Amino acid sequence: MYKRIVLAYDGSEAGQKALLDGLDIAQWSRADLHLIAVMPPAAPLVAVEGVVYDSEIEAEMKRKYQEILDDGLRRLAAAGYPARGEVLIGDQVEAITGYARKVDADLIVVGHKHLDSWAARWWRGSRSPALIEHAHCSVLVVITH
Repeated sequence: MYKRIVLAYDGSEAGQKALLDGLDIAQWSRADLHLIAVMPPAAPLVAVEGVVYDSEIEAEMKRKYQEILDDGLRRLAAAGYPARGEVLIGDQVEAITGYARKVDADLIVVGHKHLDSWAARWWRGSRSPALIEHAHCSVLVVITH
């Protein structure tokens, strides 16, 4: 039986499917549900003065990820299931596994969309195997096509 579930949500079709599957598992096991959205670190801009960070771009990205998180929290609340939520900044695998350790999660739920061509799979890569290798608990990868 799961007690704490971390669900990584990005608002995509795969993320929405993972949200529904994670909700089903949380309801079945009466687990605490923690919803996270992982924002990549702000990329530095190279200027004449050197490397600079644009705080407006970072603030806009954070607002976008907060909206994604809020959407997921609204969907869960509409289904009658309260959840905690947080926007994390950093590498996806490190952020997800670090947060899961912090809350002592028993399960991590993520969405994954199968890519059609070998070139698309090669170019984009996959974070799921790395997540599975670094997780301290079970990982459910919800597949969409």
